[in-house]
Amino acid sequence: MNRLEHLAKFQELLAHYHISEASKRILKKTELVLLTAPTSTGRNTIIRSLVKTQDYHFIISDTTRQPRVQDGVLEQNGVDYWFRSEEDVLTDLRNGKFLEAAIIHNQQVSGVSVREIEAAKSENKIPITDIEIVGVHTFMQAKPDAFAIFVLPPSFEEWQNRIRGRGQMHNSEFRRRLESAAWEYAASLEHNYYRFVINDTVEQAAERIHELVVLGMEDKIAQSHARDLAERLYLETQNFLKKLAKK
Repeated sequence: MNRLEHLAKFQELLAHYHISEASKRILKKTELVLLTAPTSTGRNTIIRSLVKTQDYHFIISDTTRQPRVQDGVLEQNGVDYWFRSEEDVLTDLRNGKFLEAAIIHNQQVSGVSVREIEAAKSENKIPITDIEIVGVHTFMQAKPDAFAIFVLPPSFEEWQNRIRGRGQMHNSEFRRRLESAAWEYAASLEHNYYRFVINDTVEQAAERIHELVVLGMEDKIAQSHARDLAERLYLETQNFLKKLAKK
């Protein structure tokens, strides 16, 4: 099991963490795309589609934990994560070189280093990452002009099909995912910096994101329609959870 040798030091640093001015200057010169979404909406598949175009650089997070075996294969440094020592991560935190970082289960620290923004810039690519909604606010404070994109399923019914299509799931896990999703839908509607993109097909969703980011094409009517969908999905999820609670 992973454990943090310097947990208290990380807690102290992260409680008052500020990105450095040098890191802010690097951020200012580079576009940044943040994709967030509830479970089973396909954000990772969309990112892979965008990265294949050679216009985007997928941001690889740093972590203090050890590599794990996933599907019989050991995670690779620089592919799955940058696996770093606690001392190195502490040094970079003190120097304000992380865009965001967090302690996870008091066992590891993971976050996004400004190195990844520099790597994207050197490749003339746009950095893109998938991120939980709780981390978007931190990024937006550091870079208010970042593209925060909330991916939506085309309908509640299709979304449920996608969740169930991922394999058998215990009822408690299914409910937990829906509860998290309800909160995520509500949180996305509270902030006007989100652009909503409906993932009806991966190709169309990726094209819409590219139009927003690279071409500056934002369809106000389409955004209004997508926002209405987010509100409906929130209400339908809440109602579905109430029905589950009665069983």
